[in-house]
Amino acid sequence: MTARTRRAQHGFTLIELLMVVVIIGVLSAIAYPSYLQHVRKAHRAEVTGLLLQNAHRLERHFARQGGYAKGVVEGLVSQSPASGPAVYRLTVTREEQGYQLNATASAGGPMAADVCASYSLDQVGRRTPADPLCWRR
Repeated sequence: MTARTRRAQHGFTLIELLMVVVIIGVLSAIAYPSYLQHVRKAHRAEVTGLLLQNAHRLERHFARQGGYAKGVVEGLVSQSPASGPAVYRLTVTREEQGYQLNATASAGGPMAADVCASYSLDQVGRRTPADPLCWRR
């Protein structure tokens, strides 16, 4: 036997390393867009819940005060998520017999270019955009 055949092979060959890199690249090309879609879906669900929570608080205020514009409404949430950096900004426009809740994606945030970057809800339950992707029922 020669000295070359007696030595044990240590490490990986370049071909083996390249194959691992290709496999990781293919898996990440499939998994990352799916992950981003999941994150967008979670942001949509959270902002929808907060808008409905704010609407509930406004309806309770109306029942107690006799109007939406009277007094201060306690507990309205002004951003989504409620703590940390804002993905959506929530605003309310109140009139005596109605309100308009709006959620707008923060500029430069993960939802800024999304089809659901702007939501609105009023006192009769009109939801915009009407896209079922945004408002799951």
